[in-house]
Formats: sequence, structure tokens, C-alpha cells
Amino acid sequence: MDGVLLLNKPKGMTSHDCVAKVRRLLGVKKAGHTGTLDPNVSGVLPICLGKATRIAEFLTGVTKTYEGEVTIGAATTTEDADGDIIAVRPVDRPIARAEIEAVFHSLTGDIEQTPPMYSAVKVGGKKLYEYARAGIEVERPTRRVTIYELELLDEREQFAGETVSFRFRVTCSKGTYVRTLAVMIGEQLGYPAYMSDLTRTASGPFRLEDCVTFEDVERRAADGTAASLLIPIERALFHLPKYEINDKVAEKVKNGALLRLPAFLQKLDGPVVLVSPEREALALYVKHPVRPGLMKPLKVFH
Repeated sequence: MDGVLLLNKPKGMTSHDCVAKVRRLLGVKKAGHTGTLDPNVSGVLPICLGKATRIAEFLTGVTKTYEGEVTIGAATTTEDADGDIIAVRPVDRPIARAEIEAVFHSLTGDIEQTPPMYSAVKVGGKKLYEYARAGIEVERPTRRVTIYELELLDEREQFAGETVSFRFRVTCSKGTYVRTLAVMIGEQLGYPAYMSDLTRTASGPFRLEDCVTFEDVERRAADGTAASLLIPIERALFHLPKYEINDKVAEKVKNGALLRLPAFLQKLDGPVVLVSPEREALALYVKHPVRPGLMKPLKVFH
């Protein structure tokens, strides 16, 4: 049971709870996710099992795509539908589609965000949500994130009503808070806002349509075919260069030996996946920091 399980996370469960349930259903000791989803968010949650837990750090930095809904006219403590309403300002004018699209355009590219108080960002050794639950407001660090694409999915030309909701799709970098993005959209339109719905539809190359449910996992676990649900390590590391080695070199790799750096990898700026003639991932290697022309093991899977 070594590989990546693509789970369609249901709403109402923490990412940690999902990992624990998968571990229990499949009877595996080692398991971990590659990027937290809030309890009220559904969608793509890659879970690394067995030896694949060693590659989790290389999967967390990939871009993410979400489809969600912004509600304009009210704000909440958590910036999403789970929080208490803390501000209300009825929408007193029709909002034109062109105005929303202009706001989306202005928020595309590199932007600065301040993480919400109800988040896992650490300040002074404690998570922000711990301060928030204690009623303590602390200064939060601003972070720079990238919005690669922000698209309005609603076809209406005008949006009217005391509260206005519309759907969107966003592709963004690691560390982006989409609920904070919803608040920023509202601010630029002149109203309080919160994220009223969210689904992660992609994490890197992993798509929602490729994910399985807990029911699928339970069924496959019962008939002994659960291993077929897993993506092999070499496929999960799609974005890294591959270097095929022969069986003789493979034995050295399994023992963590230093290897000569091939000419085509001289400009290597990160890890390379060493694969067997059968295309099985054996290890991750990097340039040796002090011995030119050599590379050393970063992670060995065998």
C-alpha cells in the first residue's frame, strides 16, 4: 500500500479525520495529506500512504484550483459560512457583471493577503485559531500569493438583492486563503462579504473526476482490491525530471550511494526521480552541494 490516494473529501470532516479514516479502512500505519482543506470545504485531498508519505512535501507546493461562491452583503468571523455574522450592509444597488470582472482582473497576479484569525498560521508559537477561540486579536503576518486565474462562472449581466451571491473559479498558489479572497472581492465592490461555498477541483494534475469517495475505499478494501486505487509514486512526482537507471545502479541507489551526475542534469535545480527499467520510482537525488559532478540521495524508497 505505497502510493497516493485521491480522496474526494466530504464536507463536515477535517483533513486529519479523513487521513485517520483512510488509515483505519486500509489498515496502514503511515498516511498523511498534502494540504489541509477546511472542514466545510469538499474536493481533492491527496493522501500519501506507506513510502509515499516521504514525497508529501513535494506535492504541497503545486497550484490548486477551486470553484466556490462569494456572498456580498454580510461578513462573518471566519470569513466563511461557518462563522457568526459580524457585519451587515445590504446591497443597495445593482452590481454589473463588468464591475465584478474588473475586480477579478485587479486581483489576478501577485497579491498580498492577511490570513484570517480562524486559520492554522502560527504566531508566537500558537495557531491563530487558538487566539481567536480565546477572544484574543493578534497582529497577523501578511503573505504574498499568486492568483493565476480568477473567473466568474455566473452568466448574469446584473446582480441585485439585499445579499448577492455569485460563483467563481480560481487557480492559485500554495498558501492562498480563498475565503480571504472572497472578503477582498467584497471590499473592492464596497460591501462586506464571505465565502459561502467552496470545492477544490484540482491539486496540481490531480482532478476531482479522478478522486474516490470513502464508499469506494470501503468497497475496495472489502474485496481486497484497494491497492488499485493508489497512484504510484513515480506518477505522483509528475512534475520532477526522471532518470532511468539499470539494475546494477539500482542496487547502489537502494544503499544510498553517490552517483555521477549525467550531463543532461548538469543544470539541475532540484530533485530528480531515479526510476528502474520498469519505471518504478527508487529514489530522489539532488546535486551534491560540495562535490561537483556528483549527486546524492535525498529520499530512498527501497
